[in-house]
Amino acid sequence: MTYSTRFQKSIKDPLLFNVLKPGSNNKKLGFKITTPKWKGKRLYSLTLVERETCPTSCHHWKDCYGNNMPFAHRFSTIGLLPKIEEEIQTLSKKHKEGIVIRLHVLGDFMTTEYVTFWERMLFVHPTLCIFGYTGREETGDIGKALWLMNTRYNDRCKIRFSRNKAFSEGHYPSNLFAAEESFTGKCFDCPEQKGTLPSCAQCGLCWGVPKTVRFATH
Repeated sequence: MTYSTRFQKSIKDPLLFNVLKPGSNNKKLGFKITTPKWKGKRLYSLTLVERETCPTSCHHWKDCYGNNMPFAHRFSTIGLLPKIEEEIQTLSKKHKEGIVIRLHVLGDFMTTEYVTFWERMLFVHPTLCIFGYTGREETGDIGKALWLMNTRYNDRCKIRFSRNKAFSEGHYPSNLFAAEESFTGKCFDCPEQKGTLPSCAQCGLCWGVPKTVRFATH
């Protein structure tokens, strides 16, 4: 079992690159938010090393879509947090409306300390917003820390839990989940994948509504 990416040469030193990439580099993400919630902010993304930062319980451990992304820059966690903090400060000054960061194109929240870092960023930078998805169990230590961050910064933090194992409806009041196309409960299909909207920046449902989002299986 490989506890890292297949593409070791794609792992980059965060001290040598900008780690927060503008959404304009990814047509699925988009750049300028046009939806009512977070309107006017600019969208950036962060990519970590798949498997290395992910729970082994992830149902896509073997067939991670990172397996098909040989050219994506994945950033090592060594020296990562100070670099992220530096870039957030610079980008927040550049974009007066604030920025949105998509966590994570690849990878996941690896420790509770890492979650605490993002909570501190939200506290220090009042125009910062974050959204993303996690394979962490919502009842584990990292999952609980994420739920608390979602709750404390409800207007600016939307991290959705994978909904691929059976659990009770409304286990947490935030009800922020993401599921695959086989899911049959109350949900909405990703408009970008359906082709009804061109990008996350022009959709905003993942940070605007609490209903489960359903994605096509990659």
